[in-house]
Amino acid sequence: MFTPNWDRHGAAKRSALLSALGEQTVRSALRHGLLSQPWRGVVVDPTRSLDIVTRSAAGLLAAGPGAVVSHGTAAVLHGCSAAENGELHVTVPYGSTARSRGGLTVHRDRFAEDDVEFRYGLPVLSLAPTLVELLCVERRWVALATVDQALAAVPDDEAGALVQSIRSRLDLRDDRRGVPGGQALLQLATGAAESPQESRLRLLVVDAGFPAPIPQFQVFDLRGRLSYVFDLAWPDVKIALEYDGYEAHEDRGAYDAERDRRMAERGWLTVRVRKERFANPEPVLNELWRAFETRGRPLAPSAADRRRTQSARR
Repeated sequence: MFTPNWDRHGAAKRSALLSALGEQTVRSALRHGLLSQPWRGVVVDPTRSLDIVTRSAAGLLAAGPGAVVSHGTAAVLHGCSAAENGELHVTVPYGSTARSRGGLTVHRDRFAEDDVEFRYGLPVLSLAPTLVELLCVERRWVALATVDQALAAVPDDEAGALVQSIRSRLDLRDDRRGVPGGQALLQLATGAAESPQESRLRLLVVDAGFPAPIPQFQVFDLRGRLSYVFDLAWPDVKIALEYDGYEAHEDRGAYDAERDRRMAERGWLTVRVRKERFANPEPVLNELWRAFETRGRPLAPSAADRRRTQSARR
């Protein structure tokens, strides 16, 4: 029976297995799919090859001494799934000879010892510097959604300290590229979004020139009982924007329509957005513009606003 001496992550240097099992056994295991080799010199348990911890361990082995898990991969290990895109990211010190290869992106940067923590036994860039990197280099909606997830996960009395740490690191960042945009995104982060797509939707409407909506706005009845929570809302004009994800709203059309009718009786206008409409958001934005016009708050988006809308989709 083939029994490689894995560590608990299911990844190992090929040289270590050669020493333990011999060349012929390792070659046979690779040939018969009992081992897989994502990168030269590194082998993994193929039954765990999609596991983020196993992939991270393999990426660190491939990058060599001094490497830490970083960027979107670090965010996922910190519990922020919005940053997951299938690519593995590690950062190495300047002077390292490690290089990027298929599925593995190697970054070079300075980082202090206290910028690194261990998660699942692996060296990972800590949360604040990870979020700073994403705010400056990642797609804008992904970065915002990741910060929202991070803020939602920490206790309320720690959220302010996390935001301040991110803000301070942005101010001191050596590479100023992306910093102004990152600072603007940080201003939008609330930690209140219930899904990454709700964060994306909030960014979309702000980029289109609308006032920043309040996320997870609670509506109470005359007895003070909670009757509904809107994903996004402008309570001063009683306009709500609801994100209808595939999973949460499949086969709920009649239910949602009845809810909208009841809220309309209380003076609310509700605009609904399905996930597939992000590819072409103009109809939704037009509907929202008409809603504001109905409320006596017409908005005339400029060409610059429309260009920002296009960039928010990327």
